[in-house]
Amino acid sequence: METDLLKRYEDIVNPHVVKQLRRLAEPLRGKKIVHINSTKEGGGVAEILHKMIPLMNSLGLEASWEIIEGNPDFYKCTKTFHNALQGLSEGPGEDLLRVYEETNKKAAKKFGGLLGDADFVFIHDPQPAAFFNMIPKKKGKWIWRCHIDVSKPNRSVWRYMRKWVSDYHASIFSLPDFALPLPHRQYIIPPSIDPLSDKNKEIPAEDIIEVMNKFNVDPVKPIILQVSRFDKFKDPIGVINSYRIASKQVPLQLILAGGGASDDPEGAEILKQVKLAAEDDPNIFILDLPPDAHLTINALQRAADIVLQKSIKEGFGLTVTEAMWKRKPVIGGDAGGIRLQVINHYTGFLVRSPEGAALRIRYLLHHRDKLQEMGNRAHRLVTENFLLTRHLRDYLSLMISLNNDQKGSIRLYE
Repeated sequence: METDLLKRYEDIVNPHVVKQLRRLAEPLRGKKIVHINSTKEGGGVAEILHKMIPLMNSLGLEASWEIIEGNPDFYKCTKTFHNALQGLSEGPGEDLLRVYEETNKKAAKKFGGLLGDADFVFIHDPQPAAFFNMIPKKKGKWIWRCHIDVSKPNRSVWRYMRKWVSDYHASIFSLPDFALPLPHRQYIIPPSIDPLSDKNKEIPAEDIIEVMNKFNVDPVKPIILQVSRFDKFKDPIGVINSYRIASKQVPLQLILAGGGASDDPEGAEILKQVKLAAEDDPNIFILDLPPDAHLTINALQRAADIVLQKSIKEGFGLTVTEAMWKRKPVIGGDAGGIRLQVINHYTGFLVRSPEGAALRIRYLLHHRDKLQEMGNRAHRLVTENFLLTRHLRDYLSLMISLNNDQKGSIRLYE
């Protein structure tokens, strides 16, 4: 299994990359690793773990993945955490905090044996963050992995969250700007995409045409696309405004493709607002897709002329990475992890307003040579920095660092 799975990546990345992974994994063989998050489908965390766990196991680690489940009030509380940690002023009330703590306590009891026996535990985001202090017997190293933009958090909510995560052995953030004062080691590890997944693999042209026909998209008129959950921080209404400004001068179609996740109770309301803002414009396509519509998203991204991700806040933005992998220039909000990927005027454009996005849309559609050059540079940037193999290498290095009481070094090359 190891040879077959890893061998597939050698056709995409340098064979030395795979050799590095095998060398790094040697001192970790047989170690038990558990990841905990709040959903199996929907969102970048789940997508990464679906691919990361098999790769870890293929290297001889014993990796597993569990989820914390709760009632609607639990998800309401954690969504409020998410919004407040990204800068909104409102935090959850005492009643919701009690639900949060009780849900964590119940889940910690359920998973206590598994987590207590693990060599490494990765706790993703706020939802299960309280686990550490609720499991008394722990033999391994615990890591809190924060995927969201916490550069300017609501202070009272961060104080509350900090009391749960301070005692971890380490924390991981996607960007240096997101790192917050904590009394333990902090690592900067950007997320990644799997180039072999259904969402990112090469697909036949006829599959792309089939998806366009399914949604009655004109194959001739230029397409701008944003793929994201229907979330206020993704600014879908701002995307519609950008389209309206740009379409006054160039013929355009806009596709807003997304869906919800089981841990996001606000998605339905935002989707309603987006449909209202579209005003039945026949050139705006609002697609509420299921979490497993990976091939459909792949086809949409390959069919688009330009991809937008006009986020106001963004932890990283894997939809940006996906589009760049497919050689698309991205017009992105000047926020969070988008800045790490969209190099302004090189792999795409950073914008702060609908007017700015419209200006860049018109420019790229009128300069197709620049559009193609940017797309090629974007693909190269992702290949070198944001593929799953690099992400796995960083995780292996982190675990060795935390576990390295013994002296010595690891030879990565012959």
